[in-house]
Amino acid sequence: MTRFLLLAATLGLFALCAFRLPAPASESASVKSEPKHIKWLTIQEAYALTQKQPRKFVIDVYTDWCGWCKVMDRETFSKPAIVDYVNANYYPVRFNAEQTADVTLGKQTFKYISGGSRGVHELAAALLKNQMSYPTTVFMDEKFNLIQPIPGYLKPQLFHQIITYFGGNNHQKEPFDQYKDGTYARSYKTSVAGQ
Repeated sequence: MTRFLLLAATLGLFALCAFRLPAPASESASVKSEPKHIKWLTIQEAYALTQKQPRKFVIDVYTDWCGWCKVMDRETFSKPAIVDYVNANYYPVRFNAEQTADVTLGKQTFKYISGGSRGVHELAAALLKNQMSYPTTVFMDEKFNLIQPIPGYLKPQLFHQIITYFGGNNHQKEPFDQYKDGTYARSYKTSVAGQ
């Protein structure tokens, strides 16, 4: 009987050792670094911040139903070089063109205008110069003056060229194509698309 118990205990121990779970990795190795994200603000938050510390604005004008807006979120706004540059050089704003809440900036209040099955917010119409297209990326200077709205989906490489063009005030020095082929090519050697 003792032999039987000893044999059963040995087999049980063998079975436990053979099928045990792997030892947990060290705490630092198991913690994955979280992906970087653009620190989106509301338009009101960005407007208040620029009163104290002036900075340009990049505004993502979108709608909830816009498929290309979602692609841009996933493919363009997630690239580390874009995240880093936008967070360091702009007040990044996401603005839903169909939001119904009033927006007050300084002494001006913008409202939602109902129209048929879909309405539009007055601020979106002003930012897009009444050319309603989604997504549209709007660039504004430190004094909240419109630099330029750029409609449509922007691939990561092109978006990086554009944010550095406006962010570095290159739009005041040279045409975009010249910047892209010259200044940008010399300043940014690595491809954003490969990140």
